[in-house]
Amino acid sequence: MTEQEKMLSGELYYPSDKLLTALRKQCRQQLDLLNATCQTEHKKRSQLLKTLFGSTGKRLYIESTFKCDYGENIHVGEKFFANFNCVILDAAKVTFGDNCMLAPQVGIYTATHPIDPIQRATGIEFAKPITLGDNCWVGGMAVINPGVTLGNNVVVASGAVVTKSFGDNVVIGGNPARVIKSIDTRVVHTTGKTS
Repeated sequence: MTEQEKMLSGELYYPSDKLLTALRKQCRQQLDLLNATCQTEHKKRSQLLKTLFGSTGKRLYIESTFKCDYGENIHVGEKFFANFNCVILDAAKVTFGDNCMLAPQVGIYTATHPIDPIQRATGIEFAKPITLGDNCWVGGMAVINPGVTLGNNVVVASGAVVTKSFGDNVVIGGNPARVIKSIDTRVVHTTGKTS
């Protein structure tokens, strides 16, 4: 297996591999172009993102600055939005459903390292995929760690550190994140008010 194949399959790999280094460099060049493009040039920014990401919905918008490792491992649904200073380390697949929103300074990290210090010192690492369902909202400065899956309609409180997966219709927060409350989707009306 190549180092890229190992990376994408969740096995230990060396990120210093020539191909992976070249792919990250290419991604940085695309990000430099995106982040230098005026925020008012929505069509151009959208096209740059559609070229950068593995797949997208028709409508997406990301504020600058935005950073990621490869770009091609990120898949976003319809109406994706990320606010200022979002970082997605996409050494593994990162998937967003429709209508997902990321507040400023959100970090989504698939990359991780061995706990053993001798093994870690070799530079080897591994990655675990992250998935967010439809209608997820991640609050400012929240961190989503490797291997996490969030269901539909999940709200992540600002500053939360998400270390495990959660199902549908919950508000989570804290460090480590835990369920704060459930969301009863039966009582939410189109006005946004609950009854």
